[in-house]
Amino acid sequence: MLRPGPLNLITDVPGLAVGQATDEAVRSGVTVLLCPGGWTAAADVRGGGPATREIDVLGLENLVGRAHAICFAGGSVFGLAAADGVTAVLSARGEGLAVTPGAPAVPIVPSACLYDLGNGGDKAWGMVPPYRDLGRRAVADAEEGAFALGAVGAGRGARAGSRPGGVGSASLALGPGLVVGALAAVNPVGSVHAADGRSFHARPLEIDGEFGGIAPDPSAGPEAPFPVHGRLSAADLQPGAATTLCVVAVSADLTGPECRRVAMMAQDGLARAIRPAHTPFDGDIVLCVARGADLPDGPERPRRVAWIGAAAADTLARAIARGVHAAAIGSG
Repeated sequence: MLRPGPLNLITDVPGLAVGQATDEAVRSGVTVLLCPGGWTAAADVRGGGPATREIDVLGLENLVGRAHAICFAGGSVFGLAAADGVTAVLSARGEGLAVTPGAPAVPIVPSACLYDLGNGGDKAWGMVPPYRDLGRRAVADAEEGAFALGAVGAGRGARAGSRPGGVGSASLALGPGLVVGALAAVNPVGSVHAADGRSFHARPLEIDGEFGGIAPDPSAGPEAPFPVHGRLSAADLQPGAATTLCVVAVSADLTGPECRRVAMMAQDGLARAIRPAHTPFDGDIVLCVARGADLPDGPERPRRVAWIGAAAADTLARAIARGVHAAAIGSG
């Protein structure tokens, strides 16, 4: 039976670090995944209202195809400024592309934001939104070990349907030296809960009660296509008003096309954890970063990539449920 890594976090993938910064007054924040040296990366966007930065640079037809960090933030379009802070700190550290001798290093920081502007926090920031500073603080906070889940960082002001959303993470050890991890900022229009309103759609994938071990109530009946405990008000159902931001990581030397395939397969994790997913109102995105031992060539390689992609989808579904469960515990 496959098991999570020691931390059951994306940082079980060796070399990665996660940092978070939260502004309690604003009820928003930033979560950063550092990929030292630049990891092979690709993205798959399926939501109808994405807010992104430097996603096109990961296109398979383009030159770079790697990332030095992934940045998730609240704040909708204002939150894209968080990547400015992340980029500035990394460049000052010498992290990034060396394009011209003597010029500043150029970090590649693909970023995405979720909408949390209507959560009641103090958004009267005038001409100085807090996100650039939050991005800098998140990098300073980054460590390779454990980090908090729930209503922190990019998940501080998130909602999952009508419930608190948050940051979630999980991992799965596939064999010696091969680990898949996932990180999600969970803020969907849809619901992560089944018809009983308590158990999780991702319950069949749960390991060791990691999101409460709540068994479904068989008397609740079948789930509606759009759960009634989701966001049903006209105010909530606006394009770009919700999203789930995800990154999966693999300790294997995948190519760019292989990372793209894993990201595409991992999108199924959203559908396993959220009902409905990929709506016109969400900005759902999955990125994949990879670095590690090379996979075998020949006919075995695509089979291994398929195995990794399937594991990434399940791990991401678990991460989504863990984020909402942690937020619920934190909210008392």
